[in-house]
Amino acid sequence: MIRRPLILAVAITALFSTSAFAQNLSPKAQYAYDTKQANTRYADDKKLCAEESSSKARMQCLRDAKSEYDQAIINAKAAQRAGNANVGQQNKQPPHQICAECGKVLAVNVAEKAGEGGALGMIGGGVAGALLGRQVGGGRGKDLATLAGAAGGAYAGKQVEGHMKNAKTWTVTVQYETGAKADFAFDQDPGLAAGDLVRNSGNGIARR
Repeated sequence: MIRRPLILAVAITALFSTSAFAQNLSPKAQYAYDTKQANTRYADDKKLCAEESSSKARMQCLRDAKSEYDQAIINAKAAQRAGNANVGQQNKQPPHQICAECGKVLAVNVAEKAGEGGALGMIGGGVAGALLGRQVGGGRGKDLATLAGAAGGAYAGKQVEGHMKNAKTWTVTVQYETGAKADFAFDQDPGLAAGDLVRNSGNGIARR
């Protein structure tokens, strides 16, 4: 037989429990609060049971009180598990969204590209060589020296012009978040280093 005082006690405890949840207690703190309320209620119910007129009624009262107490503890544990699961969902980080145009610099390689001399260097070198050649010997020997000087000067002039046209090329290797890799060539130092985060920008890349 369920006694009226027990029903009233359950209702009051439920009210306190709801109030505690409204205070945003942690699952652990909420469990401690609920179990404390259950113990208090159980102690009060046993006092009420002692006032029953017969031993049979007292025994039934105590069984009812113990049953209510056990159910309250079960509910408190279930509430704690639910609270822990809810906290875990709130703390769970959203999955990282892959950016297909974003990546990281793996390496930056610098190479020197040899230039090629043009007609200007050949002409200038040939003229200078011919002038020097004319200073050697006389007659046919002088003519031969002039020709040799012109040929040597043209070759030297072409090499000098080519050296002046030497240029550096910066090749930047990028690995994208998708796993793909790509190389980008620059005629000037892009100011990037291994480990830098970049993303596509037009036909090239830019730091991000």
